[in-house]
Amino acid sequence: MREDIESVDDIKKALETLHLPNLITKDEIKKQYRYLSKKNHPDLGGDAHMQDELNRAYEILMEYIEHFRYSFSDDELKHQFPGVDYATQFRQ
Repeated sequence: MREDIESVDDIKKALETLHLPNLITKDEIKKQYRYLSKKNHPDLGGDAHMQDELNRAYEILMEYIEHFRYSFSDDELKHQFPGVDYATQFRQ
């Protein structure tokens, strides 16, 4: 992970900056970033400081996603997909 991402607080702040919930997909992050960028981009009459914050938040979240270790344990699958027994569907 990047050296300038110092803590979980950086990731939480990035989620807040982009107005995102804790459980989100990569595509949803991109969509929200693009939406907010269109509203805040300086070339379109937006605030340059806010655009910098959005850019930084996006970088943090994308960097985290690229280096995140995914868990495909039974417990994690049940947590991500409550009510659906995915773990048994993928086992032969």
